[in-house]
Amino acid sequence: MATTSKPAIDTGVGKAARTPVDYVWAVARISIGWVFLWAFLDKTFGWGFATPANRAWIEGGSPTTGFLKGTGENALGGFFSGLAGQAWVDWLFMAGLLGIGLALVLGVGLRIAAIAGTAMLVLMWAAELPLANNPFMDEHLIYAIVLIGLALAGAGTTLGLGNLPIIQRSTWLK
Repeated sequence: MATTSKPAIDTGVGKAARTPVDYVWAVARISIGWVFLWAFLDKTFGWGFATPANRAWIEGGSPTTGFLKGTGENALGGFFSGLAGQAWVDWLFMAGLLGIGLALVLGVGLRIAAIAGTAMLVLMWAAELPLANNPFMDEHLIYAIVLIGLALAGAGTTLGLGNLPIIQRSTWLK
């Protein structure tokens, strides 16, 4: 039986040669990181994409109110709408968006980012139950699955800072 090997791309960075799959994981990591970072930036500064300027966090707006207040009639709506606009929820949410986004873009702390991001995304998924377009699956769960895959694949070492010695020596920074 013949074996085939993946074609490697020698980047000269780190000891292991990179494969095309490594770059796919890296682009996925950076892309999802940007989704989190962009949500943080738009909600903070109200750049008019999902958050108008007058509802920006720096203008006193609540980054959680719009989404959570809209869950009132959903299965768990009473619980989630009760959290809307509370300062501690806003701070946790925004810290999560920023931390997860930076970790993914930089390629460090992917394990922590995968756990925190999965928790955040599953809560957002639960807030929308029952789903409008599918009885079970939506983009929140898909992103959560990809976050777990990124951490398991060690995706921070390609196009990221995951190869730095300090990162490699520290389990919680991988």
